[in-house]
Amino acid sequence: MLKSIMKRLGQNSRLKRARFLRSKIDIPLDSAILDLGGGTGEHISRVFPDHRNITVCDYSSDDLRIAAARFGYKTMLADGTNHLPFADKQFDFVFCSSVIEHVTGPKELAIATRSTSIFKADALRAQEAFAREVQRVARNYYVQTPHRYFLIESHSWLPLPLGVLPRPVLIPLLRLSAKLLPKGTAPDWNLLIPSQIKAFFPGAEVHVERVLGWPKSIMAIKGR
Repeated sequence: MLKSIMKRLGQNSRLKRARFLRSKIDIPLDSAILDLGGGTGEHISRVFPDHRNITVCDYSSDDLRIAAARFGYKTMLADGTNHLPFADKQFDFVFCSSVIEHVTGPKELAIATRSTSIFKADALRAQEAFAREVQRVARNYYVQTPHRYFLIESHSWLPLPLGVLPRPVLIPLLRLSAKLLPKGTAPDWNLLIPSQIKAFFPGAEVHVERVLGWPKSIMAIKGR
């Protein structure tokens, strides 16, 4: 029941954000689009169903095979923590949905770090570097990430304020909640707030998506 409700909420939010993006900027059909962290390509296929010049970049080779076979997208295997394997301004547009919060440094180290201050410092450095890469490889972009202070933390489904507790408390809590809730997650995410997104993307318009008055996600958009 809970899983179905959360899945429906996520799908509705993605569709709403897609409509909002298309209302803000016009992306010609021949535009070269990079989907960073796009997985199987299913999400971007719904956002831009008529576009074909799309490259999906992801760390999962299995997902990329699906993106190529199902949608005919070009693919690139890469880890967003590192320098992206693309030339400066190679793309007209970067689409990046619910990815930057996971760009927090080497995964094993990020998951294992129990110090809140060390984790946040490392995560913010990695996220800032990732933001620079987004702006390097494309002229325009859309970067969306969950808001730190939404009522329900999207990775763990923990209610506020449990999802933003210090890591020495949060990590064992996540192990416990994984047994009680139909949602398990590794603690590799660092949720952001609008002022941080504005600092990362100074050339963008920053919008906050709200659900029932609560700030659900943040969108940085730069278009023509």
